[in-house]
Amino acid sequence: MTQETPTPLEQPVEACTAHRGFTIGLPACDHCSERRFPLTPEAAARLIERGFRIRMQENAAGCINYGDNSYMRAGVEICTRQEALRCDIVIHLAPMTPADVRGMRRGAMLLTLFKPLQTDPAALRELLRRHIISIAVDLIEDSRGCTPFADILAEIDGRASVAMASSLLADSSRGKGILLGGVAGIVPCEVLIIGSGIAACAAARSATGLGATVRMYDDDVYSLRRTTQELGAGVISSALHPHTLENALRAADVAIVTPTSEPFAIGRELTGVMKRGVLCFDLASETGESFPSMRPVDLAVAFTKRGEGQEGERVCYTHAGCAVARTAAMALSNTFITLMNSIVSCEGVNNALKLLPGMQKATFTFFGRIVNPRIAKAAGMRSVDISIYLTLS
Repeated sequence: MTQETPTPLEQPVEACTAHRGFTIGLPACDHCSERRFPLTPEAAARLIERGFRIRMQENAAGCINYGDNSYMRAGVEICTRQEALRCDIVIHLAPMTPADVRGMRRGAMLLTLFKPLQTDPAALRELLRRHIISIAVDLIEDSRGCTPFADILAEIDGRASVAMASSLLADSSRGKGILLGGVAGIVPCEVLIIGSGIAACAAARSATGLGATVRMYDDDVYSLRRTTQELGAGVISSALHPHTLENALRAADVAIVTPTSEPFAIGRELTGVMKRGVLCFDLASETGESFPSMRPVDLAVAFTKRGEGQEGERVCYTHAGCAVARTAAMALSNTFITLMNSIVSCEGVNNALKLLPGMQKATFTFFGRIVNPRIAKAAGMRSVDISIYLTLS
């Protein structure tokens, strides 16, 4: 009987590729006017499944009431601020400080919000020196020409302003102790909205849902027509005629200024005719420029400081979206997942900038050059066309 020799058989072996996943850094935001955070634990887990490594500074998500344990369970590495800044992609919604930029890896990518007037020229010079690719996410356009980051933040601002107004009106110590919508036999409050864009539409929808009387004013008649057709007959619309606007301001319990095609401000003469205790919200600027005669109150920090201001003082509330930072984080997370998937599909940041024109428009520093005219003007520098460098790279 012959002895059989074993015959080797093919066995499946796990194969790996040489592809290295990007690292995403989430440093804490120390800016007093920015409480929003870019990623929730659920969103971080989805990005990790896509091959990203995420490093978050310890307690960075405390502003949206998420602890480090929630992120650790999702696979996020909790680290120091320096380690978070050394990642391939750093997400920091507020303007960076020069010290933080110096801690970033040379040639890394920074995802932030477009705030040219708040940008520190010294930090901008460091971004150029370290060849950081800086992208303002709220300027990114999709294939249809929409700006998903800016649109979702505008919608949150509009809804948050009405929610804050309803809460403040009902507060007997800081407000009038009244309901925004009233009840049977009582006339509801009047909400005046300047503008007819996404923020205005969101504010109007929330206010009408609560039972308030809503008046919307804008000089862009076509935009006004589209918005009123969408909202229905419950919203009273008009062009910005001075006499009509003055009458509406006299009756308004809440006044909300949203972005318009031409910047609009309610000066001292018009604010003088407004009733006592009116609540004013500026969604068109970050410094209260829409109500220049009023003291701006930042909603990112307003409710942490009780008893601020004098009794009867007229104030203008800004940064309404920061008052609902957790909702903003959930909305931003959805949009960041889409953005990161696009970067992976294009096999890198440079390819993404070449293949996605909407990202090109949002870039403001690229390998040592300013490529956004507004940032360059604010910093007193010269900008160049990014397409020149993308063609040569």
